[in-house]
This record gives sequence, C-alpha cells and structure tokens, in this order.
Amino acid sequence: METERPSALVFDVFGTVVDWRSSLIGELTEFGRRSGLDVDWAGLVDAWRAAYKPSMDRVRRGEQTWTPLDDLHRASLDRLLEERGLAGLAESDKRWINLGWHRLKPWPDSVPGITRLKQRYIVGPLSNGNVALLVDMARHSALPWDVVFGADLFRRYKPDPETYLGVARLLRLAPAQVMLVAAHNEDLAAARALGLKTGFVPRATEYGPLQKKDFAADQPWDVVARDMEHLAELMGA
Repeated sequence: METERPSALVFDVFGTVVDWRSSLIGELTEFGRRSGLDVDWAGLVDAWRAAYKPSMDRVRRGEQTWTPLDDLHRASLDRLLEERGLAGLAESDKRWINLGWHRLKPWPDSVPGITRLKQRYIVGPLSNGNVALLVDMARHSALPWDVVFGADLFRRYKPDPETYLGVARLLRLAPAQVMLVAAHNEDLAAARALGLKTGFVPRATEYGPLQKKDFAADQPWDVVARDMEHLAELMGA
C-alpha cells in the first residue's frame, strides 16, 4: 500500500489480537484444580462465547436497554453456571471468572506487530468490549494502544455503523483514513461498506476444534497478511 495509506489502524480484539479461548480455558482449568472442581471448562468457555453475539443482538435490536459487555458476559455466565450445577460458587469467584475477559493473552505476534505499526500509524482497539475491559487488558498484556475505542463510547455494538464511523469522527479523519484490522470477514465487510480500509489477519485456531469459518480472506481486502508482524511489513512499518 504505497498510495493512500490510512492514518489510523483500529483492531478487532477478541480473536484477532488476543486468544480468548486458550486464555479462559487455561485460567479456569487452574481454578478448577485449586478448587477441587471436575468441570468441562472448555465446554463452559465455548458455551460462554456462543452466548456473546446473541446477547449483543438483543441490545442492538432494542429488546434490551444499552448494556456494557461486562454485564452481558456476567448474565451469560450466571446462566451457564446454574445449568452446570455451579451456581453455588462464591460471588468473589464469579466476579473473578467474569473478569477473565480483562486478562486475555495476546497471540504471540500481536504485541511486536502492533508495536511496529504504532511507529507509523495511530493504533487502537475497536471492540465490542467496554473501555474498562480494554484498558485492563492492555495493561495486563502490554498492548501498545494510542487510544481505546470501546462499544460504550458509542453505546452501539459492531456491526452497527455508529461504531466504525464513530472512530473516524473522534479521530477527525475521513472513513478512508481508517483501516480496520480483523480476523473476521464479516467485520471487515461491514467496515468496507462504510468506506473504511480493511486488513485481514487469519486466526485459524480461534475457536479450536469448533472453528468453521475465517480460515482465509473471502474478499480481496486492502491488505491480507499472515500475522501482525507480516501486516507491519506490508504497511511499511
């Protein structure tokens, strides 16, 4: 991209920048060992993630008033714990489990790649996570953001246009001066439809054995990279 380079790169976070599945399974497996609980933690994590989009869609359709992702996660967790006979966990343990989304670990290439990109571009997350979640995650995992765009800034969830266009508005940039980087083709399609540039980075193991899509780019996005460090190379950083 030697012409018409963007000024800012914003990143989908869950799955693109951080490995949510392995992070949560690892933490909960250790919690179960300490607590003497024999639980299918991988199954719990997969069910928890499966509740993510439906919970946001209820908000997007107006069936539920604006609710930050932390609170949607907690409501889904409470239901899943009850279904698995774990409703009797201490409230402090439930809070700690829910805050696992604040402690997610990055993919190995994320921090070095984004650090390189930061030398040339404004970098930040554009996530359905709330700002507090994203700030905690950045501090926990040394993510080198310049700015944090959480869904609660816009009171909308992706793929609502207010999220993508809100980034351009707050940065005082035209949509074409912003690139969304994501491992999810649908996210990129929504951004492109609003005039943003697009960068694809595959995360073929995001959902572990449950992965069914996003193994590769399904459109000719502006940039298609192997990982974040390759993206930095392609973007001249």
